[in-house]
Amino acid sequence: MAEAIDYSIFVGQSEDGLSQMSLAIDGIDCAACIAEIEDGVKALPGVVRARLNYSTHRLTVAWREETSPDRVVSQLEALGYRAHPFAGRAEESEARHARWLLRCLGIAGFAAMNIMLLSVSVWSGNVTDITPETRDFFHWVSALIALPAAAYAGQPFFQSAFRAVRSGRLNMDVPITIGVTLALGMSVLETALSQPHAYFDSAIMLLFFLLAGRYLDHEARRRTRATAGNIAALRGEMAHRLGADGVPVLVPVQALQPGDIILVAPGERIAADGVVASGLSSIDESLVTGETLPRPLKAGEHVYAGSLNGEGALHIRVTAGGENTLVDDVQRLLDGALAQKGAYVRLADRVARLYAPMVHLTALVSAIGWLLAGAGLHESVMIAVAVLIITCPCALALAVPAVQVTATGRLFRAGLLINAGDMLERLATVDTVVFDKTGTLTLPEPALALPRDADRTLVGLAGRLALSSRHPLARVVARHADGPAIEGVSEVSGQGVEATVEGATVRLGSLAFCGTELPAGLPEGASLIAFRCGAQTLVMGVEQALRPDAGEIVEALKARGLEVRILSGDRAGAVAPVAAALGIAHADAGLKPADKIAVLDRLKAEGRRVLMVGDGLNDAPALAAASVSLSPATGAAVTQAHADAVFLGRRLAPVLAAVDGARVASRLIRQNLALAVLYNVIAVPLAIAGFVTPLIAALAMSGSSILVTVNALRAARPGRMDEAADAGSSVQTLEEAVA
Repeated sequence: MAEAIDYSIFVGQSEDGLSQMSLAIDGIDCAACIAEIEDGVKALPGVVRARLNYSTHRLTVAWREETSPDRVVSQLEALGYRAHPFAGRAEESEARHARWLLRCLGIAGFAAMNIMLLSVSVWSGNVTDITPETRDFFHWVSALIALPAAAYAGQPFFQSAFRAVRSGRLNMDVPITIGVTLALGMSVLETALSQPHAYFDSAIMLLFFLLAGRYLDHEARRRTRATAGNIAALRGEMAHRLGADGVPVLVPVQALQPGDIILVAPGERIAADGVVASGLSSIDESLVTGETLPRPLKAGEHVYAGSLNGEGALHIRVTAGGENTLVDDVQRLLDGALAQKGAYVRLADRVARLYAPMVHLTALVSAIGWLLAGAGLHESVMIAVAVLIITCPCALALAVPAVQVTATGRLFRAGLLINAGDMLERLATVDTVVFDKTGTLTLPEPALALPRDADRTLVGLAGRLALSSRHPLARVVARHADGPAIEGVSEVSGQGVEATVEGATVRLGSLAFCGTELPAGLPEGASLIAFRCGAQTLVMGVEQALRPDAGEIVEALKARGLEVRILSGDRAGAVAPVAAALGIAHADAGLKPADKIAVLDRLKAEGRRVLMVGDGLNDAPALAAASVSLSPATGAAVTQAHADAVFLGRRLAPVLAAVDGARVASRLIRQNLALAVLYNVIAVPLAIAGFVTPLIAALAMSGSSILVTVNALRAARPGRMDEAADAGSSVQTLEEAVA
């Protein structure tokens, strides 16, 4: 019988009052599918619109009362396509804006290159023998290139300036817009009057450099948002709710209410907080609490959304659904922690509010002063334009991104992917490094610990039997299978699995189930799983192995004056051995998300700047609350979304590379800012004094940008970042890190 699905929560209202729903379509493999799907859905009575985006495989359908979402989905299935509810994401509009900025940058760059070719001819001709007719022709050709290019490429600045002025305020795009517009207008006038100078090249070069900085800044911000995973995916988007007749109906998790009974099959994630009504199983809560051991369940036990069910089916009575689960509490903690970083934005806004009026006032005073001194209107206006251009914050705008891009590329080759644009600046000031244990100091996948005298044949046979089990410990054993899965396996709920091989009974599960006791020689704190084949028994341990270079990296961090701590949601018995092995004196265990934030707040109250390194859902709020944060690529999507950087591979070397790289980058950023300020201190008085034409102003502005860019390239030189990446091993390539 086909499974019933309640689509009502995904149905909204369109602007014209129609019912509307978006669906993701599986099975589209050619452009011809577009007409087939759209025409097939439009054939339903009441359907007004059906539009399919081939790139995203997203179908938007609008209908009247004559039809329903179920009929739409059924019609798609009849056409041979499978449909799923689609939740639109803000990242799409961010990506479109990034593509638009890139097009503007490309047009400005293309126009600047062609205009500069013409300008070089005019510059050289003005001091030799160019005729006025030839010079005017080159100027008009430059105008034909510059005016439409500026009209398109300048939109990011023009639109921003227009919105600011319309709302009664000024921002940094207003002087840019005025300077570009005046430079182009005066250039057209100069060309029409057959004057020797025009400034089309100045205006377009100005737009090109500013667009480069704006695109880099936007991309740094967009990558942070684009990596944001949907927390709801950790608990599943749909759940099987039992109806009054006991038949399970697939509903969105948002529709679950307290008192509902949901069915959770083996291997599924629990969709809501609740209490086990019936069933026996074990659950993996590592994403929620950080606990590495599966927790046995029976009727009456509490469970949390996002936990992974083990080997048995469960009926769970919902106690918190919708937006009231522990997962949603984590999201609210995230939102609160992220709000603390708004100080950077507020500071930038204050600088912009002060800078823009000062630039306008300086240009206006310069023009009025020259008029009062007896200069003509043309000369006074051109001096004002030169002041507007030369005070353009291009060098200041590039001082930070130029270093960030260069250092980011260097760190990328060391296996570190940076999400936050200001991450390097904040990381350079840290004095404390806080690690989560599970999946961070340890490898994300558990390792199998065997007694020294273990029979490898038994291990391989145990792995074959483990292939038939869903238990988390059995999945570790299954990686050591030496053949195909054993047939005829039966499961004893809460105990293990058993089968018959060549007349002998084989069992895999608890020590009691296999009739054996704890042997000596297994690591302390390891989770145990036993195997019996006839009279032979084998007890295996499953433990989290340390990352290969964890000890060296911790020592290297200490050598750089950093204090290293552990904050873990795992039990104390699992955390203490790791802390002892790494020589970490401060190690806290059994912490919930709010507890980790409390510790970080206490450290910050002591004046510490904290780097948090973690990978689980329970680490996400702490990552957001820390001064700066890193997450391994194997971590949960939500932790990566709120980490300032993600590192690849099995080693911790990128963490040390990040610290060293940040310190180098911070020094270069300070140098660039000093160079930019020095440029303004020297150039602005010269412009006000009338010694600078708009062309010289544009060249000076470009020269200052090139100067800070060249200085930023020093971040790409080999140095401590490479030493950090190589710590304890040969150079790790990106291909090795991804593998």
